[in-house]
Amino acid sequence: MSRALVFCVVTAEPHLPLPPELPLVDEPGGTDVDLKTQIIRFLATGIFSAVVDFGLYTLLFTVVGLPLPVAKSISFIAGTTTAYLINRRWTFQAEPNRKRFLAVIALYALTFALQVGINQLCYYALPDAWWRIALAFCVAQGTATVINFIVQRAVIFKIK
Repeated sequence: MSRALVFCVVTAEPHLPLPPELPLVDEPGGTDVDLKTQIIRFLATGIFSAVVDFGLYTLLFTVVGLPLPVAKSISFIAGTTTAYLINRRWTFQAEPNRKRFLAVIALYALTFALQVGINQLCYYALPDAWWRIALAFCVAQGTATVINFIVQRAVIFKIK
């Protein structure tokens, strides 16, 4: 009786790490949530993420003294990361997906440039008043929010 040794070589494809997940719902994934529910959830998530963004932005700019675009850049990244993690799981109920994650990075790069630019333009165009930071933030945030919802709903969370 002969014995044969069988070797099995397993190779793993290199891949990008998936973003951390927040266990916000126990429902199975899927994009079958109706438009009204998605809008309500997107707005609730957006409000929470805007609080993260604005709080950090104000802290970094007025307390720490970072330059306006640096403070806004850091706060944008924190707020946007918060929004993506919650929207992916709760609003659009989509499973993790590398293609989708890369599409979100591209979208956020675009909205990052728009939001930081609009914020800076508004801030310096407005009179030096107590409400200047908040109004510039709201105009920039509102523009980015509309773009994000449309692109995420129509494109990103339809990616399989």
